[in-house]
Amino acid sequence: MSERVLIIEDNPDNLELLRYLLQAFGYQTLCAEDGLRGVQLAREALPDLVLCDLQMPGIDGLEVARRLRAQPQTRHLPMVAVTAFARGEDRERALQAGFDHYMSKPIEPEQFLALVAQILRPTGQ
Repeated sequence: MSERVLIIEDNPDNLELLRYLLQAFGYQTLCAEDGLRGVQLAREALPDLVLCDLQMPGIDGLEVARRLRAQPQTRHLPMVAVTAFARGEDRERALQAGFDHYMSKPIEPEQFLALVAQILRPTGQ
């Protein structure tokens, strides 16, 4: 069974790029275009990985992380912030909110896929 990745991204072009890259490398994708739907999908589907933009309408990515970390069934999910915010303090805020990793946009496909593989397909497994 291939790993399921939830993408929470409000920009349709960014969402499609992430979905395309992941599916091309054999991952199943679930998509949400806002934070509330993303939290709901994470709770329902329990994906293997959550990729989340930080700046979105409604609840932002930081709040998504806090809500997922607060729930027993989702607190263990690996989460990556994928964002245009590239300052050091933005990275710190994302990690403090509960993200495990941080990647700035525009993403480099090779680095992005390497990080996903490192999380989902560690060496030796």
